[in-house]
Amino acid sequence: MSVSHRVGSDHQLARLLQIGIVLEEVVEARAHHHYQSLAPDDLDPEIEALLADAAEESADHRDRLEELIADLDAESIPFEDIEALVEAQYAQTKPEDFDGVLYDQLCNEETAYKFYDDLVAAIEESDAQFSVDRARLLDVLRSIREEEAAGVEEVTNVMETRE
Repeated sequence: MSVSHRVGSDHQLARLLQIGIVLEEVVEARAHHHYQSLAPDDLDPEIEALLADAAEESADHRDRLEELIADLDAESIPFEDIEALVEAQYAQTKPEDFDGVLYDQLCNEETAYKFYDDLVAAIEESDAQFSVDRARLLDVLRSIREEEAAGVEEVTNVMETRE
């Protein structure tokens, strides 16, 4: 399912929110992977904080998305199906495909930002009625999108100080 189409039902919205949850799990797992992969000599407090913040933010985003899903009048999609969609659409690269922790983290933040930006636009373009309050739905998604934008900026700033 593409976010580029209008969201027309609770079922479609639930599926897209579940994709967001799995996407957040990918971001969190990759942040943990990078943290674990750093040699003791490479532990930089700024990068450690960046990775810890990314993992914490992803967990918070998942909780907020789960709350929205719980309020929808739709059945959940099996986790395996959503995981396959995320893998195919958003997680085609692996952490080791990037030249460094910061480049991978930047990619993760940008991917999440783009997903939420597209999802907000698809909901705004839709005239569908959802069983969750539309204003609350958009407030939550816009807030998450802005947090992802701030993450992109934070990683970019760290990268610029290291050039």
